[in-house]
Amino acid sequence: MFKKLLSLSLVMLTCLGCNSQKTEQIKVGDDDALRTKSGKEVSFLFIKHASFVINYDNLSIQIDPVSKMEPATDYSSFPKADFIFITHEHFDHFDKDAISALTGEKTQVILNKKCAEMLGSGTAMSNGETLKLRDDITVEAVPAYNTTPDHQQFHPKGRDNGYVLTLDGLRIYIAGDTEDIPEMEQLKDIDIAFLPCNQPYTMTSEQLAHAATMIKPKVVYPYHFSDTPIDEMQKALEGAKIKAIFRNMQ
Repeated sequence: MFKKLLSLSLVMLTCLGCNSQKTEQIKVGDDDALRTKSGKEVSFLFIKHASFVINYDNLSIQIDPVSKMEPATDYSSFPKADFIFITHEHFDHFDKDAISALTGEKTQVILNKKCAEMLGSGTAMSNGETLKLRDDITVEAVPAYNTTPDHQQFHPKGRDNGYVLTLDGLRIYIAGDTEDIPEMEQLKDIDIAFLPCNQPYTMTSEQLAHAATMIKPKVVYPYHFSDTPIDEMQKALEGAKIKAIFRNMQ
């Protein structure tokens, strides 16, 4: 399942230069493909920052789509989404125009309660809730919050969501904006983890590595890392003995 991902991690060093190029973010980017336990393909399409797409079994799953944040993204050029997940209401995660452009007759929007109130529609989930979307798809809403003194106002405990999305047995953790909170130790059998790294809003490189050691995923994708140096994150994750793949997700 992870043969391609592991080969990508081996060539990661050759990609660090291109990942630091702001101009590369204008492109949709490369997708990384893997397979579930029954052989269905899952791929990621990286857009920017916290916005990416999971493609699975002819479904398009959009994560925190944002159109206006630079570089601008024209979501009208994307296929209508089957599912849209929103972690919280900050401008770099919640965008009504992007949601509208991606919403078709069958689109399901899953978000936290605050965003559901702001959007006026969608399925609201609170921390600790689980939702079955199809026989082979479930989602768990998990905590995402700040713990550093004087930073809790950015993401207070109990308001925002992270998500654990299970696709035919493949478990993908989308952390949202969070630090290395103790609840991460309760996450089990995570295959892929998307972890943010940019203080004061999310984690330091050291916290990123600590989060990864608590979760113990097979592969980590650092994302939402803004100006955090890639080599700094890479060194921290190497010390934690966690495989990491970097994409243009500043």
